[in-house]
Amino acid sequence: MELKDVIEKRASIRMFTDEKVPINDVKEMIRRAGLAPSINNSQPWKFITIINEEIIEQMGKIVQQKVLEYFPHENIKEKMMAQAKVLRFSSFFMDAPVIVAVEMSPYKTVIEELLKGRELSLENVNRLRNFPNIQSIGAAVENLILSAFDLGYGACWLSGLLIARNELEELLGITSPNTLAACVAVGHPREIIAQRDKKSFDEIFELID
Repeated sequence: MELKDVIEKRASIRMFTDEKVPINDVKEMIRRAGLAPSINNSQPWKFITIINEEIIEQMGKIVQQKVLEYFPHENIKEKMMAQAKVLRFSSFFMDAPVIVAVEMSPYKTVIEELLKGRELSLENVNRLRNFPNIQSIGAAVENLILSAFDLGYGACWLSGLLIARNELEELLGITSPNTLAACVAVGHPREIIAQRDKKSFDEIFELID
């Protein structure tokens, strides 16, 4: 498929069939993800692929429990409806045959040497640079989800489950200083959906000459 078609036709898929995804196809998605640009070619990622149904279900239950803990509905109708929506969008991945968890390592930079004896901390520098390691992870995830569509699958970039980051890291064996940065659900889409409307070109383009 042409890159232009992949970009224009890809849509976030949240409903999957029971059909399995061949592991070689998953490996190809991750191979392409690993080709993404990263700050100073640091490649601050590792891709943990979960196909065990019990583990995926356990992940979902952990997230659901956190939603109930963080966002109680207090028997108020509006909050009950909101909670139900959050539960759905935070744990729909339980139906996916594949979850790719993206483990992120901290970015080490030569700036650390320059900061010795100064009040400006490395954390502040990373904040000023808008967290280049996180931006790098975003590029890798984009490669992954575009590749999934290119290979005939559906995928969805997951961030809602990170409300249970600590518990999920423990389950997946991710230890400090590394962290769980994102997950991607992959599978055969239950239905073909069109990409949602995007802002017009004039809204997103500005030329300074």
